Amino acid sequence: MIVILLCVFKGRERDFSVSVIIPAYNEEKTVANVVKTAQSSSYVDEVIVVDDGSSDNTYKEAKKAGATIIRHASNRGKGAALRTGFKHSTGDIVVFLDADLKNITTAKIDKMIKPIIDGRADITKTKFKRRAGRVTELTAKPLLRFFFPEIKFEQPLSGQFAAKRSVIERMKFEDDYGVDVGIILDADVQGLNVKEVDIGELEHDMASLSDLNIVATEVVRTIVARALEYGRITMMDSMGESIRMCILGLSLTTLGIFSIFFIRALPPTVGIIMGIVGVIIAAYYLVALVKRSYYVLARSKGRLQVLRSFVYMHFPILVSALILVAMISALLGAVHIDEGKISIEPNPGNLIIWKKNVENRTFDVRGPYTIDSALEGENDTIRLPKEAVDTLGLNYGDIIYIGGVDYTLKESRPSDGNIIRIPANAREVLDVNVGDVIRDSALRKVFDNIFAVQKILNQSNVTIENGILIEDNDKSGREVNIYFDGKKIATTSGVIENGSYSIYINGLHARTIYFNENLPRENYTIYWGAHIITVEIGKPIKSNMRFATTEDGIFLNIISDKL
Repeated sequence: MIVILLCVFKGRERDFSVSVIIPAYNEEKTVANVVKTAQSSSYVDEVIVVDDGSSDNTYKEAKKAGATIIRHASNRGKGAALRTGFKHSTGDIVVFLDADLKNITTAKIDKMIKPIIDGRADITKTKFKRRAGRVTELTAKPLLRFFFPEIKFEQPLSGQFAAKRSVIERMKFEDDYGVDVGIILDADVQGLNVKEVDIGELEHDMASLSDLNIVATEVVRTIVARALEYGRITMMDSMGESIRMCILGLSLTTLGIFSIFFIRALPPTVGIIMGIVGVIIAAYYLVALVKRSYYVLARSKGRLQVLRSFVYMHFPILVSALILVAMISALLGAVHIDEGKISIEPNPGNLIIWKKNVENRTFDVRGPYTIDSALEGENDTIRLPKEAVDTLGLNYGDIIYIGGVDYTLKESRPSDGNIIRIPANAREVLDVNVGDVIRDSALRKVFDNIFAVQKILNQSNVTIENGILIEDNDKSGREVNIYFDGKKIATTSGVIENGSYSIYINGLHARTIYFNENLPRENYTIYWGAHIITVEIGKPIKSNMRFATTEDGIFLNIISDKL
């Protein structure tokens, strides 16, 4: 009964079978243990040892351990032994193990097989703790970083790996020690899912320096051969040259445009010539690059992987190209075409970096803004993006007075971007036209000295409106606090000049206060019914708003159903 259950568990009722292939050359001391350990795995159905022309008792030890033995009459190399074992195997999943492993365990073998069974990998490549990895660190990894930078395995030369049979059938087996890295490179270019599995610690026999020299030579030959086959060296020379020359052309174009606008010492003609030469160079080598890229991709089996490696190898240059294109676009800015004249004025955005703990912001990019006509039926509305509202120091819903007419500020439509829509009458007073492009830093100049009513408090039972005039620059001002029955309910700030300021309650004039900078600071109190309203002129502060005097309009309007 136990035997029957074991047979069922070992594969007869499974959808897959597993073969373990062990290439061995003079490994009589360790091969039997590797065989027995592999046989102990519940996944493994057959174990094949390929005796690659050994002169010791490797054959007898492997046979005694119960493995299927295939012998080479002479030593033909590790890759040749793996190829022979694979041809004689039957498993849907094939596991390759070195014969000199001293502490291999069933659990370590199962870790190699499990991801393939679960569908998480086409190939599993092992990594493990070891005492040395000289060929890997000094030879394989530098070459892989150079030719195949997308490959990031910690131990690309590990001889312990597993794969689907259908995958291995597509691989090219090198005859020598280059077989392991060759399979990984083939898998990478074919776009297969290769998973590196950590199996803990493994002990190998320490190879002599002369043996390592042989291994290193064969690994180098394999990597370079694959680099040639898959077009990686071609990309480094002809394609790389095309990319570099494209960047040169873009750089010359950018320099030419930049000099036209910003370098007064150079005549505009010089900038134009540089720009034209740059465009010609960039266009010529771009065409060459496209042709060469198509040729390499058409030849390659793994086009996606070659393209990915192409991006990896030239990523810094590609990013530089994108930056240059963005710079050119920014410098060109807005193009104005008038009758008989084309004018180009760069209009970059305004980068604002906020100080710590100021308005809970870090940085902001604003503008430039394009003036356009108002939407149909909105002759009393100005629509503008949030950044423009912030620059003006106002909020949506606030009212501004232009030419004696009040306009409500509303949010731009999502499709408008940085467009400010202003009715015709207001455009005439502000002296702007449809199509004008205004930098963020110049926006307050357009609205300089315009009277606005902003809500500084808008709660369910009380609203406070503050009359201000927009200033172009920051000036010395004051913080103003409003108290309701001894409790502070609102704070605003602005430039306050010597003069009179009108305070209204529910639209009725309540008090006119008189401010004089040279007199002692005073709190202004209003008794309204059973309530006390206090206006406190607080600490000095910088502001780009000026409080409206009595001549300008209402300073404060407090609206509440309690009053």
